[in-house]
Amino acid sequence: MSYLAIKHLHISLVVLSLGFFGLRGLWMLTDSSWLKRPWVRWLPHVIDTGLLLSALALCLYLQQYPFVQTWLTAKVLGLLVYIGFGIVALRPNLPRPMKVSALICAMLSVFYILGVAIWHHPASWGMLWFAAP
Repeated sequence: MSYLAIKHLHISLVVLSLGFFGLRGLWMLTDSSWLKRPWVRWLPHVIDTGLLLSALALCLYLQQYPFVQTWLTAKVLGLLVYIGFGIVALRPNLPRPMKVSALICAMLSVFYILGVAIWHHPASWGMLWFAAP
């Protein structure tokens, strides 16, 4: 598989993962019964497994690895923060304000991760202010 194919697969899986997370967040906010459907529980795991495998393939293809490249380390750490907030946001039986706050924090961590991916720098969107004119 070519680099471009792996990259496009990875980006497509990112869009699917984030879109489905957003949809589940909306269902959580509206107390939708859709959250209890079996496929809603297993589909994120399938998408995220594909996302992880495509990320590993990109690392191997480019020979750039987390804990060697600082920007990839930042992406991995940002991903762990996103997962933590995502778990809290979608966990049943927690107070609604806590879920909403966690959902917002999860989306902010995604914004950070996307900035790191675009700029290849741990400063993420801060690179806009540090870039030379």
